[in-house]
Amino acid sequence: MASQDWKVSLHGGHSGEFCEHATSTLREVLEGAVAFGYHTFGVSEHAPRSQERFLYRTEREKGYTIERLHREFEAYAGAVDTLAKEFEGRLIVLRGLEAEVIPTESYQEEMLGWRKRFDFDYMVGSVHYVDEISVDGEKADFDAGVAQAGGLEPYAVRYYETVAAMVEALRPDVVGHLDLIRKNANPAAALDAPSIREAAQRALAVIKQHDCILDLNTAGYRKGLGSPYPAPWLVRLADEMGVGFCFGDDSHGPSQVGEGLERAREYLIENGVSEIRVLTREAGDIVRKSVSLEE
Repeated sequence: MASQDWKVSLHGGHSGEFCEHATSTLREVLEGAVAFGYHTFGVSEHAPRSQERFLYRTEREKGYTIERLHREFEAYAGAVDTLAKEFEGRLIVLRGLEAEVIPTESYQEEMLGWRKRFDFDYMVGSVHYVDEISVDGEKADFDAGVAQAGGLEPYAVRYYETVAAMVEALRPDVVGHLDLIRKNANPAAALDAPSIREAAQRALAVIKQHDCILDLNTAGYRKGLGSPYPAPWLVRLADEMGVGFCFGDDSHGPSQVGEGLERAREYLIENGVSEIRVLTREAGDIVRKSVSLEE
């Protein structure tokens, strides 16, 4: 692989065609990936939710239904397959999905079912809900989850327990934005108390056991957090435990493609990480490689 082949994103590529809170077409997103200089670009559209109670407020306001989510996801699977072939020679496009952990009792069957049905190249496993209450949606939902858990510290512990359970259930190739709870937490609140660190370490042990890659997610910058997901202490802990990282720009439109990637590379190097893991396609097969972060 040539110089700068650390320019690989394995989380993002959402488009307004197939995601209510994204913009533009998938083709435009992929053209943005070419323009940025990506070598490989993973498209991981959100898997559809299966119950009306999980529709976002903005989706309800626009008249979305569960049936529409399913239709659009099926259309996405066809479109990304067609475009991956069309972009051959310009960009290696990986066909993926981003899994959900809802409903609690059936998400494993549903998510693995979607992956099998469309023979996706890879899966990103993300935790957007704790006990079926949204983590990264509206602040009121997050606060309700914290109250239900009995405070921020037990809530954070429960979050990392949910991450570990998700990894056991889905065995995803990539674990998305490990400390997403930072997004809606009070910036002054400590999310690295001893009990939280222990829960995060247990989750990382499961991630290591199943050889998953951690998403170094640049959306943390545009959310005003000052760093990507995960935070520096988690990066160092994961690296010490032998858990590898990949980049994810978590793009929801062409303007976000590649956003923060160079800065994220420096962030990893500053925290002692000298290489990343990438998924790419060679001779028709999905392969995993280690790539140096040096220019």
